[in-house]
Amino acid sequence: MSKVEQFLTAKEEYSIIEAIKEAERNTSGEIRVHIEKSTEKPPMDRALEVFHFLEMDLTQYRNGVLIYVAVDSKKFAIIGDKGIHDKVPINFWESEKEIAFSFFSKGEYALGLEKVIVEVGNKLKEFFPFEKDDTNELTNEISKG
Repeated sequence: MSKVEQFLTAKEEYSIIEAIKEAERNTSGEIRVHIEKSTEKPPMDRALEVFHFLEMDLTQYRNGVLIYVAVDSKKFAIIGDKGIHDKVPINFWESEKEIAFSFFSKGEYALGLEKVIVEVGNKLKEFFPFEKDDTNELTNEISKG
């Protein structure tokens, strides 16, 4: 079993997917989590590649958010598309990383991801509230590379 497969248990993956669904119930925004073994690139550069590969830049309001983890490399990034990035405070993404790191440092990876998902969901709700004709533009499943 690879480190990617060991990073989260099946139960933890389920909890993260449920956290995404719950966060997206209140917003037109989209949240994805991507986990891969490693990267030699700076985490934001790799997260941007994954963001485009997952077509997260094609949402109607440009309000997708990717939470990226490279397990072996111990790299982490959060990237928001232009629609949300332009609206959140300058230090928002760094604050979210600190939340994740506070749990990651204790080995509580799933809880760290869930807390970030909730916080990101709250910001998405603030700026992009759910609309009655909203559709889920992206899958909620965790992608793995």
